[in-house]
Amino acid sequence: MHGAGALIIREAKEADAEAVRSIYSHHVLHGTATYDIDPPPLEYMRDKIRHVCEAGWPFIVAEIEGDVAGYAYATQFRDRAAYRFTAEDSIYVHPEMTGRGVGKALLKALVERSAEGGFKTIIAVIGGAEPASIAVHAALGFEEVGRLKAVGWKKEDWLDSVYMQLMLGGEGAGVAPAALD
Repeated sequence: MHGAGALIIREAKEADAEAVRSIYSHHVLHGTATYDIDPPPLEYMRDKIRHVCEAGWPFIVAEIEGDVAGYAYATQFRDRAAYRFTAEDSIYVHPEMTGRGVGKALLKALVERSAEGGFKTIIAVIGGAEPASIAVHAALGFEEVGRLKAVGWKKEDWLDSVYMQLMLGGEGAGVAPAALD
């Protein structure tokens, strides 16, 4: 990973699946942000990118000098119809690129695309109550709205999950869409 060039945020493509899988696998094996224990196969990541994009939700990558430095996507928070305007974000940064603003740039772009795509609120479910992830979300206006204590067992420890939320759309956030009136 180079890291000296300009950061470009772009839409993910299926061709990014290997880079996305590699980044995610690192976090699965070495971190607590995800509660997965085993890294997923490449086809799983291809399917994930395809599914998110086909649903019309944002899936983006941060690229530096042609290398994927991180990725982020938003999906519907839960699969029930009433949640269709609520997103959950996921953000993962290449281990050599942490602490360089990649996560913040990805989250900012993801928030913008999520609002444009019709989501009214974004929920961050922060596994392991990771301080860096909490800080990035707070810097962009997310507020902590809850904590589930000792819900994950990983790395020989019980882990909390922190819920943070950002309302999108300014004054219109929380108001029923006109199409549903």
